[in-house]
Order: sequence, then C-alpha cells, then structure tokens
Amino acid sequence: MKMKDIWIKLKSFFLECKRVLTVTKKPDKMEFTTIVKAAGLGMIIIGALGFLIHILRVMLFP
Repeated sequence: MKMKDIWIKLKSFFLECKRVLTVTKKPDKMEFTTIVKAAGLGMIIIGALGFLIHILRVMLFP
C-alpha cells in the first residue's frame, strides 16, 4: 500500500469520526433514566432466567 493511500484512508476515517461526533448529543435526564431502567430490567430478566435454568438443571440432573 502506498503512503498516499494510507493518508487518504486515515483522513476519511477522521472526517467520518468528526461527522458522528457532530450528530450525536448528550441525553437529557429523562432519556438517561429510561435507558438505565431498560438496561437494569434486561439484566434482571436475564439473571432470573439463568437462575431458573440453573435450578432446573440441579433438580433434574442431581
């Protein structure tokens, strides 16, 4: 690969990063709490499902 090709790819990568950073925004308090609640609920559901599978495995295959 030529040095010019590497430079062009690097420049386009940084331009794309700059574009993404200008489009994104910091979430407000309500949006943040909604995201935290949804993520927490998902973790609880997955943990409970794993615990249930573990209990069933222990009971069925001692």
